[in-house]
Amino acid sequence: KIQFSTGLRPAIEKADQHADRDAPVVVASVQTLQRQRLRSWGQDHFATIIIDEAHHAVSGTYQCILNHFNDAKVLGVTATPDRSDEKALSTVFEEIAYEISLPDLINAGFLSQIRCRMVPLKIDLNGCRRSVGRYRDDDVSAVIEPYFDKVLNSVAEHARGRKILVFLPLVSASQRFAQMACEAGFRAEHIDGSFSRADRQAALQRLKTGETNLVSNAMLLTEGFDEPSIDCIVNLRPTGSRSLYAQIIGRGTRLHPGKRDLLILDFLWQSERHRLVQPATLIAESEEEAAAMSRAIEEAGEIDLGEAKNIVEAQRLEALKKRLELNSKRRSREVNPVRFKPLIKKAWRDEPMSDKQRQALRRAGIDVSKVRSKGHASDVLGTLAERRKKGLATVKQVKQLRRFGHPNPNAATLKEASAFLDSKFNRKARGFSPPNR
Repeated sequence: KIQFSTGLRPAIEKADQHADRDAPVVVASVQTLQRQRLRSWGQDHFATIIIDEAHHAVSGTYQCILNHFNDAKVLGVTATPDRSDEKALSTVFEEIAYEISLPDLINAGFLSQIRCRMVPLKIDLNGCRRSVGRYRDDDVSAVIEPYFDKVLNSVAEHARGRKILVFLPLVSASQRFAQMACEAGFRAEHIDGSFSRADRQAALQRLKTGETNLVSNAMLLTEGFDEPSIDCIVNLRPTGSRSLYAQIIGRGTRLHPGKRDLLILDFLWQSERHRLVQPATLIAESEEEAAAMSRAIEEAGEIDLGEAKNIVEAQRLEALKKRLELNSKRRSREVNPVRFKPLIKKAWRDEPMSDKQRQALRRAGIDVSKVRSKGHASDVLGTLAERRKKGLATVKQVKQLRRFGHPNPNAATLKEASAFLDSKFNRKARGFSPPNR
């Protein structure tokens, strides 16, 4: 994909492949580089390190690499910037350069619409033991296997004609599910980590072409697996980790010609001891909203995830309206404004940006079409004010610095930027004095 997007042909450092030291870009397996070959690379060899799935960057394997190339700039990219162990990514990264929400990506046409179908199987997990804060896979497998036939009936009813990816807790459970799926008339197969590279690629190629329409796995095809034509996810591995759940669902959110949407078949996991992640958690702004959205999905049977959020928002606004009407009939009294702080904050932040904000952003050289709301505009203007306070280059200067190949345009001071651009434009030689900024 790097080659497709940039024209640069990367070298690969992985397994039996060794990267040419003159290559402009090297794509490396973290395990291979960290275990075997790190010392063969000079500490100053790379100017920039880009980490995909950057939520792993706090782990020891990644830290070993980053400590070796300790002068390189580091960019992290991830769709799941949270960790179930709550280790802070701020120990590796200094600031969030850019972020965008799942609903924004869907609405902008970068990801597929997501529909949720609640499968009314009440699977009781309360007898399952837990280890390291999560249910033991063998216990979960024993609980869910008796439901395989009912799950397959639901898949046949609601996902006919779709390309289906199934996640299970154990390899043996995945094998059993694939076998039962074949007996039920699906073109199904199982895949796991014991497969040779050739066998795994062959199985995934059959899924790609449609020769297979259902693949089950035991948590093998999460990160790094990309088959955009998948349009149904069946998750039979309950989890309390939002990031893991997002990785599972993310296997089906890619766009593909002819693909209408992604269907998530969700189940009524019964658990008194462990909060489990459901589809609503992917876009809800609070646990309360997630619970309300889950109820809306359950009541609707099948519904678009964004529509479920809109229903909950409408219900919230209607309840607020009734509460305000009731309050208007009460005797006036003083109210602690702190109680209403979240509501006030959300109300103004979601409004369209003001004309004054739009003018200020344009004067600064900001593309206002990329600014989503009054709150977003306020954040951008705050960042610009902070840059001015620190004496850093203006946005317009940064664009010119980047154009002329400045090594670090975002960190250049106003004075440094002026001197660099003067040298490029040769203003002084022509007797030109730049205007006061």
